[in-house]
Amino acid sequence: MPADTNPAKQNDELIRFTNVTKRFGDNTVLDDLCFSVRPGKHVTLIGPSGSGKTTILRLLMTLERPDSGTIDVNGGRLFPADEKERREVRKKIGMVFQQFNLFPNMTVLRNITEAPVRVLGLSKDEAEERARELLDLVGLADRADARPSQLSGGQQQRVAIARALAMRPQVLLLDEVTSALDPELVAGVLDVLRDIARTTDITMLCVTHEMNFARDISDEVLMFDAGKVIESGSPEKIFSDPGHERTREFLGAVL
Repeated sequence: MPADTNPAKQNDELIRFTNVTKRFGDNTVLDDLCFSVRPGKHVTLIGPSGSGKTTILRLLMTLERPDSGTIDVNGGRLFPADEKERREVRKKIGMVFQQFNLFPNMTVLRNITEAPVRVLGLSKDEAEERARELLDLVGLADRADARPSQLSGGQQQRVAIARALAMRPQVLLLDEVTSALDPELVAGVLDVLRDIARTTDITMLCVTHEMNFARDISDEVLMFDAGKVIESGSPEKIFSDPGHERTREFLGAVL
């Protein structure tokens, strides 16, 4: 998906990568990458391991820095930018990781309220009200006082989803959120994410090998290989009639 320099079109984009390259040593993970995501859209990144999908999410979370190129989110520059500007842009982005990364010494409720109080400046009461609404959304209203160790993996991942939503992000990044779960727990987490996709206007950027889930929630699917987007389109087009031989090979192996 080539970069478009038309300013009018750029105003319709929430996320924009322009000529982004990222290397780890001699390995080029993203190769002059250009793509964009419009507000409110659900975009899924698919492709073989090592094709750069998770690196894109880590760049948006500022956990990695690109070697070259620019990344813009909602009109703010994420890279290159000074730390203050980057921090402001980063507030608009939430991420759910493969591992749950919950604070083991805090209750479920406090895991969700800690960042809104410290980062957004919400009062404790306001943060707790929001947290309880989100726990109800993810089906854990009765576990507010539990510790993470008292929850199943699927429940911990649902708490992690609630924690990300508590920051009221414009963009929600999902990085293989079911890969660490036992198979019987996967469906419950994916159902929660389907509900979020259906009932909110949050822009979602998702890396997953759950192709049925990708088909269900996506407005657009991007196929990655060797650090580039080699094909993009609607789920119907990508999964039913892919145009690129590499996409056909990949889907043949995972479906």
